[in-house]
Amino acid sequence: MTNSAEHSWTHAGHGLPQAVEPAPNTTAIATGLQLPAGFAAIAGDPELGPAITTNLARVEKKLREAISNSDPLADATSRHLVEAGGKRIRPLLTLLCAHLGDASRPEVVQAAVVVELTHLATLYHDDVMDSAPFRRGAPTAHEVWGNSVAILTGDLIFARASILVSELGSRALGIQARTFERLCLGQLHETVGPREDEDPVEHYLSVIADKTGSLVAASGQLGAIFAGADESFEDLLVEYGEKVGVAFQLADDVIDVTGVKVKSGKSPGTDLREGVPTLPVLLLRRDAAAGDASASALLELVDGDLSSDSALAEVVAGLREHPVTEESWKIARQWSAEAVAALDPLPEGVVKASLTNFAHAVVDRSS
Repeated sequence: MTNSAEHSWTHAGHGLPQAVEPAPNTTAIATGLQLPAGFAAIAGDPELGPAITTNLARVEKKLREAISNSDPLADATSRHLVEAGGKRIRPLLTLLCAHLGDASRPEVVQAAVVVELTHLATLYHDDVMDSAPFRRGAPTAHEVWGNSVAILTGDLIFARASILVSELGSRALGIQARTFERLCLGQLHETVGPREDEDPVEHYLSVIADKTGSLVAASGQLGAIFAGADESFEDLLVEYGEKVGVAFQLADDVIDVTGVKVKSGKSPGTDLREGVPTLPVLLLRRDAAAGDASASALLELVDGDLSSDSALAEVVAGLREHPVTEESWKIARQWSAEAVAALDPLPEGVVKASLTNFAHAVVDRSS
């Protein structure tokens, strides 16, 4: 029998891989951080700015610790998306909302790590379901290692998130479990599509509320809980997170058909080519069914062969000019406005201003 001290990996694959380079310290990580659009008020605040940046650096460091594996394959697949970067919106919201209470509590950073790990786990699964070739400008895990490895890596990362959240207590565990249930149901409902008696647009809004809004909502809620903030803030942060998450996804839908190449490396029309349902196309189908000739003509192109770049560019240009795109923006902005309205009871200050600015920023993106 092999002695455990001589074994090449620790129990359940935990621990750093051998011959790994030492992780950068928190100060070095913080120096290189750039807050996403909408959070300029944080960076400009002499107290909140350094506190948020330092804790976000701690989150980044702990993310790498959480996904490290002494098993070489598991380590490589788990690090794949973490090292590809990302805006870290969810942990940032956790850290920001914690400033409604005592943000210095160590549980706050751990909660922020949990929400980002949960998000990362879903990305591995989503990319397999959508057959997406790229994520954050890099080949997706299933393109590199195959579907089975990608799915198992997502499961592994979620297991790590579950270990960390279990240390935060039963309430946090319940929030994460219910959130993950909604994430799964959202993916399931997206996969099977709307029922015959269900409005496709309402079905889609429900899907993205589950797939995107639920985890954004949990992010702010957990920050408030572990900072010991006023309990009355929790429900409004949940409502805000749900609505701003939906607004964010709806804006992504429109960006895909406006001809703007987004920073993630996703080219315009990617969703169209992959047949991913988005709000502009759903509205186009609605108008075509109602007898709109221009919608019917454009829909014929949408449902045609988009394998060539010229065909895709024609559809992108057509959708960009069609009224359904502006209608989609209006719907996204309405969700954003409702998110801002939910914040009314919060005390005035940098936290409320930053949450408000973020809600505006998600529907005012040129890239």
